Amino acid sequence: MRATPLSLSSVVMLEPEVFSDARGFFFESFNQARLAEALGFDATFVQDNHSCTSRGGLRGLHYQVRQPQGKLVRVVRGEIFDVVVDLRKSSPGFGRWLGEILSADNRRQLWIPAGFAHGFLALSGEAEVLYKTTDYYAPQFERCIAWNDPDIAVEWPLATAPMLSVKDQAGLSLRSAEVFA
Repeated sequence: MRATPLSLSSVVMLEPEVFSDARGFFFESFNQARLAEALGFDATFVQDNHSCTSRGGLRGLHYQVRQPQGKLVRVVRGEIFDVVVDLRKSSPGFGRWLGEILSADNRRQLWIPAGFAHGFLALSGEAEVLYKTTDYYAPQFERCIAWNDPDIAVEWPLATAPMLSVKDQAGLSLRSAEVFA
């Protein structure tokens, strides 16, 4: 597994070694020991999530203020533009974002530590996303930052307005959101 630190502190792109032949391919999508070696610490996962999103569907920017979740995100069908926003006030990257293309074809995985908001836009007809989390979903602690907050200014690759859930339509600005110390 190749691990590449990205521009926001502690966010890492992981690329598995893929073995291909005439039958197709094989790769290890998760190995606790290799992940710990790549990240420099042992992340413990307690929940797996699977979502399917139609082209133009945007999910996020989500996070939990208590029981914050680290996430290991990958795409098993289709393609997404995956976005993380640093919500740690003590971080030099506070309020900054980064976006990466994750797809079933590139097989890349994104490690998003606790303290970040996460969201994605489906770029393909449908995109199926799997992600492991380091803590359980706790709806009472879930928060949402507006996908189009001008202070963050994510450059989403949109041709038209995205499809949003009611919850995501009500996302707050970074200035008024509850964030991490």
